[in-house]
Amino acid sequence: MFIQTEATPNPATLKFLPGRPVLPDGVLDIPSPADAAKSPLAERLFAVPGVAGVFLGSDFITVTKADAEWQHIKPAILGAIMEHFMSGAPIVSRAAEAAEANEFFDGQDAETVAIIKELIETRVRPAVANDGGDITFRGFKDGVVFLHMKGSCSGCPSSTATLKHGIQNLLRHYVPDVIEVRPV
Repeated sequence: MFIQTEATPNPATLKFLPGRPVLPDGVLDIPSPADAAKSPLAERLFAVPGVAGVFLGSDFITVTKADAEWQHIKPAILGAIMEHFMSGAPIVSRAAEAAEANEFFDGQDAETVAIIKELIETRVRPAVANDGGDITFRGFKDGVVFLHMKGSCSGCPSSTATLKHGIQNLLRHYVPDVIEVRPV
């Protein structure tokens, strides 16, 4: 098994590509060891000293480090990923529910929200997935779109620029009701 790695815009996060599906449907953000019970793979990764976060995508795994150098922990992470896939264990435990937090918006904004969600789904999420992360809609109130940033996007130094100059400009162009975009 050959696992490729890619840098992300977040220097604390690396993207690992195992060359096979990870989560064919959806994504799973595991921001701390306390949440690792959702995934046997995440449990293996959090056992590596210095791992601070795990994000599972369709065909990739992003790992965020704490106070460690990549050259010291990367071999152990590669080993943990390889061992997991070779073991045949599931990626996500059966008891895990990848339920997202409830969305919030006024019912009369449903049409606007539908357009916002479509733009995020078709134009934003594919680009962000290339960088090892994900962004999901959380809410819309008084012209403000609230988005949840996950994976390499969470804590990324360029995430504010992505939100303000990329996503906000895109949404304002297509949806005149959007005034601002904020992370939650």
